[in-house]
Amino acid sequence: MVISLSVLDLSLASILVLILAGISWRMHFGIEKRLLIASLRTVIQLTLIGLVLKILFDNATLLWITLMATFMLLLAGREVMARQELRFAGWWGFGVGTLSMFLSSFVVTLLALVILIQPEPWFLPQYAIPLLGMVLGNTMSGIALGLDRLTTSARQQRQIIEARLMLGLPAAKAIEPIVQDSIRVGLVPIINAMAAAGVITLPGMMTGQILAGIPPMEAVKYQILIMFLIASGTGFGTLLAVWLGSRRLFDERERLRLDRLHGLSPHP
Repeated sequence: MVISLSVLDLSLASILVLILAGISWRMHFGIEKRLLIASLRTVIQLTLIGLVLKILFDNATLLWITLMATFMLLLAGREVMARQELRFAGWWGFGVGTLSMFLSSFVVTLLALVILIQPEPWFLPQYAIPLLGMVLGNTMSGIALGLDRLTTSARQQRQIIEARLMLGLPAAKAIEPIVQDSIRVGLVPIINAMAAAGVITLPGMMTGQILAGIPPMEAVKYQILIMFLIASGTGFGTLLAVWLGSRRLFDERERLRLDRLHGLSPHP
């Protein structure tokens, strides 16, 4: 049995955020405006998605599920681009992250639905949308971190990379240490989350299922599945995005082309 929350309950909880904003204003932290805007966005966005999901659950067709999934993917691609200090110019800035998430998150989610969970039908929105959302959200963060480290490190180590190229190393070898470091950075959050799960934190899906009355061990099994899906989606997505990004940093003559990054002056 689920205990319903009233508007009054949520209003009382919001007082804590208002108190925090007041402390920030009083002590000149400078985050009160962003905190209040983020809180307002949380309420509006979650309310809207709740209404959308209600309609989606009542009209569970493959077309509507596909449209919803595509919308989520496009927003995630934009978010990946926005989180980078330096991003690739043109459609590459949006395309690298979006393509990587599509080939990793969608494949992993499809595998889970068709082979592992096997709801009937396989695109049942109660399973498809939450699974895709969790995998896509974490993959988005990993790809954004990996690409940001790749581009910023390439700029900072420009002379080192060019010195390796002058010594005769191919482009892939010249940038290999940066690629390896970028992939590690992208995977750190999910590795830390997996290491802390069940010991320091109770993951969100498991907590929600327990609150909804699901037996704890069943909730644990679902959470283990989700963690593995997120780890694989994040890993494959970050690998692909960083690899594509590293290729884009060089031209067909294997010259480093930092002018392909948004906001940098052309290569001399």
